[in-house]
Amino acid sequence: MSPELICFFLCALSAPNLSGGDVLLPAPQSISILSTNMKHFLTWSPVIIQGATVRYSVEFQGEYEREHAAGSWIPIPECSLTTATLCNVTQDISASVPYRLRVRAQLGAASSPWGTTQGLFTRAMTSLTPPLLRVLADGHHLLVELADMGPSFQFRVLYWRKGQESRVQQKVLREVSSVVHLDTMEAGAEYCVKAQTHVQAINRSSSFSPTQCVRARGDTSLWLVTALFSSIGFAVAALTLPLLTWKISKIFQYCFCPAAVLPNTLKESEPPTQLVLQGSEEAEQCDLMVVVVPSEEALQLWIQKAL
Repeated sequence: MSPELICFFLCALSAPNLSGGDVLLPAPQSISILSTNMKHFLTWSPVIIQGATVRYSVEFQGEYEREHAAGSWIPIPECSLTTATLCNVTQDISASVPYRLRVRAQLGAASSPWGTTQGLFTRAMTSLTPPLLRVLADGHHLLVELADMGPSFQFRVLYWRKGQESRVQQKVLREVSSVVHLDTMEAGAEYCVKAQTHVQAINRSSSFSPTQCVRARGDTSLWLVTALFSSIGFAVAALTLPLLTWKISKIFQYCFCPAAVLPNTLKESEPPTQLVLQGSEEAEQCDLMVVVVPSEEALQLWIQKAL
């Protein structure tokens, strides 16, 4: 046994108003419960004895123990004779009823008085934080990835197209194992997402996470390429259409109004004596049609040859 410990015991025994082993150590102070996202921890300030290792034991008391078991206390095995000044009591505070917790210091056979929490604690008093999320845009798909917070949690996800905040959509996710598809995005549009945690067992929700927005960049590029090719096609069509129209008009003109061709027997070395355009209506319908009236001598010569 160390000299410091021997001195401690001698001083305790010499105190006139102290007796028994329970008053040898001071009770732990600053006892409180830290609870975040349904995880509960009992903490206290250490009892310091120079040259000695002080250990601690923790007990809890629920509604049943207070009202039906004569105010008994239940030890927490994980926090029995521990050197830490923190005890995870999440598994012990498992119902939505008020709990009280206490802790005492122990040094060898000596034990301090119990230090008890101020007031009662229920798990509904836990502090809920917004979920950690990541928003992704994969082509037309709006995706969200949420950090798993345990089986007690579900997530309320709100999403909307930017500029259309009055048309917010909602999706409740109860199991988060991978990336979740929220919606199909319009080309070039920007969508925003935010989420909050909810614990049904205590009927409480956290505040919303910061809003994250993404844009369908791949769709925007495709739209630009499509617009570029459409513009090029329109320009080519604008240039070739007049030429095509002129060519088609020539084909129709050739088919329906061909040029008149005289037989070789009616052709003369001298210019014909008379050219007559037939009727104004025929001239309008076929502006290329020309009727040649041969002279009387040439006509008689052609008749003789024919006979």
